[in-house]
Formats: sequence, structure tokens, C-alpha cells
Amino acid sequence: MASRKAPTARQRRVGTELRRLRERTGLSLTEAAAALGTDRTTVSNSEAGRFGVSALRVRAWAGHYECPDAAYVDALSGMAGERVNGWWEDYRGDLVSAALDLAELEHHAVAIRSAQILYMPGLLQNEEYARAVFAEVVPPLSPERLRRLLSHRLRRRDVLDREDAPTCVFLIHEAALRMTYGGSGVARKQLGHLLAESERDNVTVRVIPFAAGGFPEIGSSTQYVYGPVPQLDTVQTDTATGPAFIDAESRLVNYRAVLDRVESRSLDPKSSRDFIRNITQSMKA
Repeated sequence: MASRKAPTARQRRVGTELRRLRERTGLSLTEAAAALGTDRTTVSNSEAGRFGVSALRVRAWAGHYECPDAAYVDALSGMAGERVNGWWEDYRGDLVSAALDLAELEHHAVAIRSAQILYMPGLLQNEEYARAVFAEVVPPLSPERLRRLLSHRLRRRDVLDREDAPTCVFLIHEAALRMTYGGSGVARKQLGHLLAESERDNVTVRVIPFAAGGFPEIGSSTQYVYGPVPQLDTVQTDTATGPAFIDAESRLVNYRAVLDRVESRSLDPKSSRDFIRNITQSMKA
């Protein structure tokens, strides 16, 4: 018998939102199942993302749970009704599922706000720079795994080329700009690529200079990914074991506040481009 395909992050998110709707009503799994005319196992598996949930079922369950937010129900049912077999599925079995979930998350993003401290945003890395970053992985990657990771990293960038590309704001610390992964030659080319990407209509690059002083802890890499409604936003952070995803409402509020503060201490886009050019010129050729 073929093994059941693991649920994607998007499927799990639909389930999580259904659980939150149920819990807000104060219903147990058994009580909800009785009200919905199904069994406890179906409700549990749907909330865990193990069972697919149709858009029609999302609307029916939201109605039983008396959710008053029509925009949220529309967005959630739309998420449930999508059946996208994205390019990231080509990497299933080769890369950790969180890497695939990240690509899926970016694919569906309405907007992205990213803060980077130690290296360039993944969506703005050129091939040489990405290769140099992966070269620092411990233990070292095999040539085959390096090729797969590099291919996945570069394909993620295609989201910026779509007609409906997300609006992106990248907050990049001066430390990341001055890190010379792969040597000064690679770093100079990466900064040139960063400047070129910053000219896109849907991309804003803002530098956080050392002179800006301190700011709240955000880790080495944080992406705030905006969904169609605020309740469906997601934060992605880097950890030692790969991407981690956060969608608890209170934590989303905190991350928005933190990123607002970081952005307020960054340079404006024009000053940021001048800053990047000055760093590029200061590097040895």
C-alpha cells in the first residue's frame, strides 16, 4: 500500500484555523462532531491537516462555529479549495519538508517583509553567493545535496518575476552587507545583484546601519509573510534545523511591532542604495 502523502504547511494551516474556530466556541471534539453531523476522528484529522478539507466544508463548519468575519472565512475557504502542485514538489524526498513549505508560503504570499542580520535574503541571493553560504554548512554537504539545495534556492526567486508578485520589503543589516561569503569578489557581485533587484517595482531594500544602534531580538533571519487577511499571516524564522513557522495571533502581533521598530531605524531606499554602493567600492576587487 502506498504511504499517505504528508500534509503541506498550507493544509496544516487550514486545519489549525478550523481548530481555533472550534475552540473559540468552547466546543470539544465530540461536541463539534455531533453538531457537524460527523465523527470525532474526522474532525480531529481535519484539524491536524491529515484529511483534506473542501472549501464548502470550511464554510459549513465556520457557519456552525458562528464565525462573524466574512473576509476571513472567504480567505480560509479559498485556501482550502486550492489544489496547487507547485514546483517545490520536485524536491520532495530530497529536501526537508520545511524547505518545501517555505517555497509554498512565498508562492502564495500577498506581501513579504524580511529582516536579515548575517546574510542576504534568500530571494535576493545570486548563485555564487548562495553556493558560498552553503559551503559553510557543518557537516559539509555532498555535491549532490549541494546541487539540490542550490537549485531550490534559485528557483524560489522566480516568485519575484510573476505578474502578481508579492510586494517585498527587505531590511538588511550592515553586518550582512559586509560579510564576504566566498571572498570579496563574490561579495561585490552579490551587492551588485542586490542593487539591481532593488530597482524592481515590487522590491524595496532598506539598510540597517551599525549607527542605528540596537533593536529588538529578531534572530539572524526573519520573514513576515502576509496572507489575504491578517489572521492568515505567517512568520518564518531560521533555526539550526531549518525553517520554523509561527502563526499564533499574539506572536504575529509582536513580530509586526518588532519589524516596525527595525524598519523605523533603517535608511530610506535611496540612501540605502548609496550606502550599498559605498560598501561595494570599499571592497577589494
